[in-house]
Amino acid sequence: MEIQPEKRESAPSNDDSLNDWLPITKSRNAKWWYSAFHNVTAMVGAGVLGLPYACSLLGWGPGIAIMVLSWVITFYTLWQMVEMHEMVPGKRFDRYHELGQYAFGEKLGLWVVVPLQLMCEVGVDIVYVVTGGTSMKKIYNVLYPDGKEIRSTWFYVAFGALHFFLSHLPSFNSITAISFFAALMSLRYMILQHYMLSIGLCSSALTGNLALRPCGCVFGLTYLLSWGILIALARYSTIAWVASVRKGVQPTVSYGPRSATPKAQVFDFFSGLGDVAFAFAGHNVVLEIQATIPSTPGKPSKGPMWKGVVIAYLVVAACYFPVAFCGYLVFGNQVEDNVLVSLEKPAYLIVAANAFVLVHVIGSYQVFAMPVFDMMESFLVKQMHFKPSLMLRTITRTSY
Repeated sequence: MEIQPEKRESAPSNDDSLNDWLPITKSRNAKWWYSAFHNVTAMVGAGVLGLPYACSLLGWGPGIAIMVLSWVITFYTLWQMVEMHEMVPGKRFDRYHELGQYAFGEKLGLWVVVPLQLMCEVGVDIVYVVTGGTSMKKIYNVLYPDGKEIRSTWFYVAFGALHFFLSHLPSFNSITAISFFAALMSLRYMILQHYMLSIGLCSSALTGNLALRPCGCVFGLTYLLSWGILIALARYSTIAWVASVRKGVQPTVSYGPRSATPKAQVFDFFSGLGDVAFAFAGHNVVLEIQATIPSTPGKPSKGPMWKGVVIAYLVVAACYFPVAFCGYLVFGNQVEDNVLVSLEKPAYLIVAANAFVLVHVIGSYQVFAMPVFDMMESFLVKQMHFKPSLMLRTITRTSY
């Protein structure tokens, strides 16, 4: 009878040892600011560059309403995810499929959650490969306008080659430094866009569309003051004088529908909804981020996690709304699907902005890839009965 408790305690030892090896649960010493870095990196991505274009598809009224509603709804649902992480006493839902299995059952939960999560995370990584490669090509074309033409495919390959090395970092916490720089870059290229747009608004108040002069002065001067301080703190003093040559709003700016026919306008509206939804798509790694934070009955992980989430969502608001609304205000329905394309000059600022985007998507790729690695390695060990090893990890991640 005295041996039975030992058997009960040893039963989960295999799962515990596997959790100590898998990347999500290998390290649980994260702080609240880790949560802030990872959530900013996951949320503030390449999708924000398309928000002015989304507003041009939606129009002023629906665009503002959908942007605000998206921020509020995703903030509320993120709070729900943080609370559900430890809603069962003594158990942590470290992965989405674990929460799905608790809600829908062992088998159905996997089929409900895993395909959708993989579709989101792998899809986002593919988008980031394309975005990173495109930014590299843009930098090359601007710096070497007369250089040899290089196909975009080679830039995608170069971006992917970098992750042959970064993907072998052992755990989620081991990519914290990368995530920090990615979050910092997201702030910096947002600051860059805000500053360039504010210069454009001030210029339009003096030389552009007469109807935009009052709002140009108000918006432009406000953003010059607020974001100018942030630029000074970030030590990008060169941005101030280079951005001063930025053109203002063109006299031909228009805020009417982009398409002429009602059917096309309906399609544009749903396309705009999709662009906004993509920009706010950062929830699919929330549980995995929280899994890296230590937890005790007296100090659950939801405390530091929520603190980081609040900071991250303040950053999201500071980045998303000004870029979306000011970008649409400056360029109207002629804005490109990537606002950096609309900001054609000066060359140095375009290079800087694309460099920030490149660094950001490098970090974001790893944040979304780590849960995929965790699922692949868990499946190979549990279902295919491979032994946890460095060789298995190397082959798995290199193949991805």
